[in-house]
Amino acid sequence: MKRFSVLDTPISGVKSIERRYIGDNRGQFSRIFCASHLNAAGWRKPIFQINHSITNHKGTIRGLHFQRVPYAEMKLVTCTQGAIWDVAVDLRKNSPTFLNWYAEELSAQNCRSLLIPEGCAHGYQTLTDNCELLYLHSAPYSPEAEGGITPNDPLINIAWPIKIQEISARDLQHPFLDSQYKGIEL
Repeated sequence: MKRFSVLDTPISGVKSIERRYIGDNRGQFSRIFCASHLNAAGWRKPIFQINHSITNHKGTIRGLHFQRVPYAEMKLVTCTQGAIWDVAVDLRKNSPTFLNWYAEELSAQNCRSLLIPEGCAHGYQTLTDNCELLYLHSAPYSPEAEGGITPNDPLINIAWPIKIQEISARDLQHPFLDSQYKGIEL
């Protein structure tokens, strides 16, 4: 049985992953990660860490975060409770979709994940209260390699789907991009 369907998005390397539930009267089961199946989607590295986040309030934005080389990372983002609007922004130097963004809803019900390649920033907005996410990362977190973009950066111009209720001071302090920004060299 095929556990995943891999769907292309308008940004090269960003993939929407549809997982299949198997269920019976006891409940449901789905596989979040399988190296042999997700290899075709571009995940060719080991999982270095897995993070779990809980966001309490609808309308909260987290992100937009990325890591620079040598800690550039792929992420596989899955919403296990509630619903989010998950965003990837292409920051890769010389990419044909440089500074473009892609977003889709991830929820416990729709059984989707977003695979985000190295060189893309990631963030999300909660569409419900009490959202829980699992992030699989291909590289360790490194404070020296950490980067971010302000979620309301006018150069990116993300159309957040609902009124923004909360953003951390840290995320608001990320710099705005300007016309001189050349991107991430991988």
